[in-house]
Amino acid sequence: MDQPKNNFKIVSDKKARMILPNAITLIGVCIGLTSIKFALDGKFALAIIAILFAGLMDALDGRIARLIKGTSKMGKELDSLGDVISFGVAPAFIMYFWSLQYLDKLGWFVCLMYVVCVALRLARFNVNSEEEPSWKDNFFEGVPAPAGGIIVLMPLVLSFSGLGEIFFKINYDLVVPAFFIIVSILLISIVPTYSFKRIVIPRSMTKFLLFGIVLFFGALLVYTFKVLVISIILYLCLIPVSYLHYKKIKKEKNIVTEKNENDDLEDVL
Repeated sequence: MDQPKNNFKIVSDKKARMILPNAITLIGVCIGLTSIKFALDGKFALAIIAILFAGLMDALDGRIARLIKGTSKMGKELDSLGDVISFGVAPAFIMYFWSLQYLDKLGWFVCLMYVVCVALRLARFNVNSEEEPSWKDNFFEGVPAPAGGIIVLMPLVLSFSGLGEIFFKINYDLVVPAFFIIVSILLISIVPTYSFKRIVIPRSMTKFLLFGIVLFFGALLVYTFKVLVISIILYLCLIPVSYLHYKKIKKEKNIVTEKNENDDLEDVL
């Protein structure tokens, strides 16, 4: 009688599923650190592109982990640490080498403030993500770190796009610190912003969605910095929209809850 063969495994199947998303996270960290190297060499255009690729890695790791059921506490903590580097430290250094170093102590101060706010934002996210799933999962509390890391680069992106000089002359010595302060406040604020994690697309609209994605990335490849400027402006315009949408849903949920509580009450004679 043949004996069953024991398949040699370095790690279990469950742990093997965790390797891919964690590897993607670490690749994102390496790309984020490389953006600092580009900034040191004065290659700021490449530094921006590196941050974009780090953002792409950040978008993929969590989704792939959920898809292959490879989520883990280690992956969650690793993702947050990677975000601090790629969207906190890296953008701060890029903007410091480009503009803020000429403001002496003020420039370094706003860099420190921004990185601390990114760390606080991610710590709060880790705590809140342990709560039970609800409709609030469709919204972030404050601007997410990847979005903040790209928004804070807006003055640099604007300088490469050539759009700023078309309409008005920009004083970057004032605009850059102002952007750092505004983004830092948005990061640690409680303003609800769309998470885009649970978007349900009708089957009939799938082809139009795919066409839109291809069109966007095609335009991003050809007109990189112009498309980035427009995308950042659109995202900033979505913040008040998401706030009003959140308040509307919250009001409707409270009305339904109060109605259910009143229905459960019994009249006592």
